[in-house]
Formats: sequence, C-alpha cells, structure tokens
Amino acid sequence: MAVVTPICDFGWQAPDFSLKATDQKIYSLEDIKGERATLIMFICNHCPYVRSIIDRIVRDVKELQTMGVGVAAICANSADDYPEDSFENMILFAKEHGFTFPYLQDETQQIAKTYNAVCTPDFFGFDSSLGLQYRGRLDESRKEAADPNVRRDLFEAMKEVVETGSGPKEQIPSMGCSIKWKADVS
Repeated sequence: MAVVTPICDFGWQAPDFSLKATDQKIYSLEDIKGERATLIMFICNHCPYVRSIIDRIVRDVKELQTMGVGVAAICANSADDYPEDSFENMILFAKEHGFTFPYLQDETQQIAKTYNAVCTPDFFGFDSSLGLQYRGRLDESRKEAADPNVRRDLFEAMKEVVETGSGPKEQIPSMGCSIKWKADVS
C-alpha cells in the first residue's frame, strides 16, 4: 500500500544529523547545506517507486547542484528485514546510478523519525536558512515512470526556492513505499 507525505510545514527547521555515507565519510547537515538551498531525500534501494525515478532524481540533482543546492539522500530502512537496503548494497546502488551527492545510512532510524519521513521517496526542500519550503513529489511518476516530458515538480520547486527563497504554495504529496521501521524503534 502506498504512503503519501504530509503537507509542507513551511519554515520548519531542518534537524541536524551525523551519518555515514557510502564514501565512508561522516556528514552533518552543515556539510550538506547548499549556498542557496538544501535538499534532503529519503530513499532506499529496493522500493519500486524510487527505482522507477532514480535516473530522474540523479538528473535533477545534478542540475540543482549547479544552482547552489546542497543535496543528500538518506536510507533509513531496516537492513535486517530488507537486505537489499544494506550499507553494502547502498554503495553499489550509488555507484550504479552515478550519485553526485552523499548517500547516507540512518541505521538507528532516529533521523528519519526526527524528520517525520514516512515513505521512499520523501523529499525535503529547504531554503538557504534551512527552513522547509517543499515537501512534495518528484513528478507524476508512481511505481512506473511517467512520460519523460511531465512537469518536474521537485526541480521547479527547488529552482523557485533558489530564485525567491520560497517554495510553491501548492504542492502535490510524494507517494511511495513506507519506511521499513525496525520493530524496536519508537
């Protein structure tokens, strides 16, 4: 069953983190923060919603990075229950898809809880002061990729944040698989 993200809580401040990436480095929010905006994405390796759009995510992120947007992806799924989302497989997934951004493991799932992430993919677009401006979808893709020429919702929203400091007032929620929580996480 697909899960839909909550409505954007404009101005909500991005919580800090310290997580290990597939390049074996530890990253904080300050390390990721972009000059003009910051995008934090909760994704995973096995989700069909992510897999159908990963090429578009990589394409859009490359373009956003040239505009001063700092970007990171976080995998919070339980690797015990979903071995495809293990750290070793995250390394392979990042290489296979040519990630130009850190891919971080939230092994304790506390960062996903702090962000109130609910699904993969779940996009959090922040302004230059790390205030939330976008909590919507990449585009109209679902488990299957939409037509290549559809509106690039995430890209256009983040471009608006870069140019104006604000995200669009109308946002369509992201949809995806639920984050695979560990049984003992509260």
